[in-house]
Amino acid sequence: MRRILGRPVLLYATLAVALVAAVTAAVSMGTVTVSAHDVWQVILRHMTGDTAGLDPLQEQIVWELRLPRVLVAAVVGAGLSVIGVGLQALVRNPLADPYMLGITPGASLGAVLVLAMGSAAFGGLGATGGAFAAAVLTMATVFLIAQRSGQLTDTRLILAGVAVGYLAVAATSFVQLQTNPNQLAGIMFWLMGSLAGAAWSDLRIPAVALALGAVWLFAQGRALNALMVGDDAAAGLGVDVHRFRRRLLVVTSLMTATVVVVAGGLGFVGLVIPHIARLVVGAEHRRVLPTSLLVGATFLVLVDLASRTVARPNELPAGIFTAGIGVPVLLWLLRRTRRGEQA
Repeated sequence: MRRILGRPVLLYATLAVALVAAVTAAVSMGTVTVSAHDVWQVILRHMTGDTAGLDPLQEQIVWELRLPRVLVAAVVGAGLSVIGVGLQALVRNPLADPYMLGITPGASLGAVLVLAMGSAAFGGLGATGGAFAAAVLTMATVFLIAQRSGQLTDTRLILAGVAVGYLAVAATSFVQLQTNPNQLAGIMFWLMGSLAGAAWSDLRIPAVALALGAVWLFAQGRALNALMVGDDAAAGLGVDVHRFRRRLLVVTSLMTATVVVVAGGLGFVGLVIPHIARLVVGAEHRRVLPTSLLVGATFLVLVDLASRTVARPNELPAGIFTAGIGVPVLLWLLRRTRRGEQA
């Protein structure tokens, strides 16, 4: 392990291979099993434009049903993990994630309103559009509340985010009480997080947001390192702390909005994966970010595979698995940290 840690390129290559293997397994497995050879044959033939002679059933299963869903899972997992890294640096709190700053509850409220009242009530806006609009509105609200004399502080951001988040959760619960049982089932499934029905059209915007956001965060690796040390130290290193914190909040919030709209309220991914990454590569953000991206993508691909195969033919919300895995891992990390502090 130490040899791998000393060679980041080898580590990233290993994680990339693990991600490809997870994607292959996820596309292969399901109600109908497709061999890995056939999976890659369909993928490569579509990429080259030569689809003549492919088995129609296998082509539909691999290219139209499973592959887009698996890729969306990878993008969402990578996005939530990278967002978690950014937010934890933003507020200098290892427990920070999109839930803490109220962005995910806000997006959930927007989607639930559309699902409960119908898109016609919101000018034809669908659940995805409602979630994105509400996430952006939540971000703006937290931003305005957290400001003091034109400056953002980590404590005010946390307090504002928690307060707005609880308000969004309360509003979501109220809306749920007004819905009929048929609507409530769909709403609950969305709130618990799910990638069911993900299509190629759901991949474009989150993938672009992930690419742009991850590149920007990586370019700000030095500033992220400085921010974790403290505002005074960061300012001493030439970082405009308050301007950088505002930009970081906007970038992570917009990334969260684009991710939540396609996957619902998935928890613990952005909280736990950055901790695992730091455990492997240390605190340097230019290593933590790519490691978190790859680990998070692999994790959610496997979680989504479990959600649709464990109880098949029924499908379980992915949020059950992220919480079921995330809570024990988080408790283990906390226990490990406490032992380190005592030592």
